Amino acid sequence: MKQKALLASALTVLALTAVPAAQAVAAPVRIVSPTPLPNDSASPTDSMMPGESAAPTDSMSPEPSGAMTEPFGPGCASLPASGEGSLSEMASQPVATAAAANPSLSTLAQAIEQAGLTETLNSAKDITVFAPTNDAFAKIPKDRLDKLLADKAELTKVLTYHVVEGKKTPEALASGELTTMQGGTLTVKGSGEDFTVNDAKVLCGNIQTSNAVVYLVDKVLMPK
Repeated sequence: MKQKALLASALTVLALTAVPAAQAVAAPVRIVSPTPLPNDSASPTDSMMPGESAAPTDSMSPEPSGAMTEPFGPGCASLPASGEGSLSEMASQPVATAAAANPSLSTLAQAIEQAGLTETLNSAKDITVFAPTNDAFAKIPKDRLDKLLADKAELTKVLTYHVVEGKKTPEALASGELTTMQGGTLTVKGSGEDFTVNDAKVLCGNIQTSNAVVYLVDKVLMPK
């Protein structure tokens, strides 16, 4: 009888010690992620799957094709390659000063001076000048040209008819009408490197000065 009591006590002790062990085995295991270090940042490609590429940023996007920025036309070849009257020299000067230094525009420069428009054109902000070349003035009969150059009021009307507000790109000359400083309108049309203003042809266009863009034309434009 005493042996049975001892056996029962042993079994009870074994059962009580087995319960905590079983509970420990069954307890879920918690996985703790490592705490990121301060200032630790992953690169955009760290989380990418093989074969994926990063999305392009703004700096990677191609620049859209813009407007024509270089001078164009057969008449540009007649401009000096360097020094006075060259494209680089004209770009640093106001428009009347640039015209005075250009050998192709000496008659225009004389007309601007006689009309008293040098300061007006040089101080204007962002204008477009359709500049008749010396050959364009030569198409006017000499007696008529001499009379025009001697009449300051009429000469001013003619010269300001060649000036419009704003720096007009070649694309702006594709089709339409432009209001001039004189108050009249010019009809422009064309594409590529072939443009006309009224009935005058652009010989060299998109010439930059410090305050204007210049288009050399083969005729003197006369207001109506």
